[in-house]
Amino acid sequence: MVRKQYQTQLDELRDDVLYMSEVVAERLRMALDALEQQDAELGEEVITGDAEINEMYLELEQDCIDLIALQQPVAGDLRFIAASFKIITDLERIADLATNLGEYAGEAHQEVFPDVDIQLIGDETLDMLEISMDAYHTENADLGYEVAERDDKVDELCESASEAVVRDLIQTEELDEGNVQATMRDVSRLLLTIRDLERVGDHAVNIAARAVYMITNDDDLLY
Repeated sequence: MVRKQYQTQLDELRDDVLYMSEVVAERLRMALDALEQQDAELGEEVITGDAEINEMYLELEQDCIDLIALQQPVAGDLRFIAASFKIITDLERIADLATNLGEYAGEAHQEVFPDVDIQLIGDETLDMLEISMDAYHTENADLGYEVAERDDKVDELCESASEAVVRDLIQTEELDEGNVQATMRDVSRLLLTIRDLERVGDHAVNIAARAVYMITNDDDLLY
C-alpha cells in the first residue's frame, strides 16, 4: 500500500511538471504573438500570468522536497525527482523571459529591421522546449540529444540577427535627434529580444540535459 502511494506521488509529479511546461509554452507562444502583432494587451496578459507560474513552481518545488525527505528515494527515482526539480526551475526562468517579451510587445517596431526574423527564432526555441519535455515525458534520450544539436542553429540565428540589426543601423540614413533616440530604443529592445530568445534555447537544453541524465545516468550534456 505504501509503495503504491509512493508511485502515485511520482506519477503525479511527472504529470504536474508536464502541465507546467504546457502553460509555459503557451505563454511563450502568446508573447511571440504579442511581439509579431505589437499587441500590448496580449503582452500584458503574459506579464500578469507570470504569478500563476511562480505559484506553480513553488508548489512543485515543495513536492520534490517532500518526496526526497519523506521517501528517501534512491537510484532512478532519485534522479527523476532531482531532474524534475531542476526542470521546473528552467521552466520558471523561461516564463520570466516570456514576460520580458510581453513587456517589449507594445513598444517594439521590428519593421524598422526587416532582415530580422524574430518569429523564426521564437519558433525554433519553442520547438526545442517541446522536444525537451517530450524527452522527459517519454524517457527518450535521443530527443534530448536532438535538442542539444538544435541549439547550435538557434545560436547561429541569434548571432545573424544581432549582426543584421547592427548592419541596418550603420546603413540608416542620417536621422535628427528625435529619430536617433527612437531608433536606439528600438535597437535596444530588439537586441534584448534576441538575447532573451537565445536564453530560452539555453534553458531548453538544460531541460534536455536533465532528461538525458534522468534516463541514462549520463551527464555529458550537463554544464
